[in-house]
Amino acid sequence: PPDRALVLSIDKKSQTQALDRSQPLLPMEPGQPERRAHDCARHGVTSLFAALDVATGKVVGQCLRRHRSEEYVKYLSHLDKTIEKEPGQEIHLIIGNYATHKTAAVKRWLTRHPEYHVHFTPTSSSWLNQIERFFTEMTAKRIRRGALPRFVNAFKTQDARGL
Repeated sequence: PPDRALVLSIDKKSQTQALDRSQPLLPMEPGQPERRAHDCARHGVTSLFAALDVATGKVVGQCLRRHRSEEYVKYLSHLDKTIEKEPGQEIHLIIGNYATHKTAAVKRWLTRHPEYHVHFTPTSSSWLNQIERFFTEMTAKRIRRGALPRFVNAFKTQDARGL
């Protein structure tokens, strides 16, 4: 990318079950493993959208009900309002080669925002996208161990280094 360009790695974690445990986790103690209640309340599913600033490690996320082009455009608008950018600064988006990212609605949004430049990862190579690593860590350290509804409130803006 050009000097001073902002490079964002973007992806989604779709169909994430919004579970809430009926009781909090009980911590590990010497000779005693972590314990959790067997039951939980189900709150449907959500899609987590996130953009990782590859230079700083900051993540801008948003949870939306589904993953269609309408939600993706909503996320792009949220991202545009949230990120700190200088006037005239180019923004390069590294995104997966997914049909939702190539719809007419998304192309219209990108046309109205000429500072954004899209770079698609090759088909079946989403592992190249750095945001995938963030989702892996988030799932292992936060979602599997806790309650998604409480996590979603803290998901708005994260720092990938502190996960």
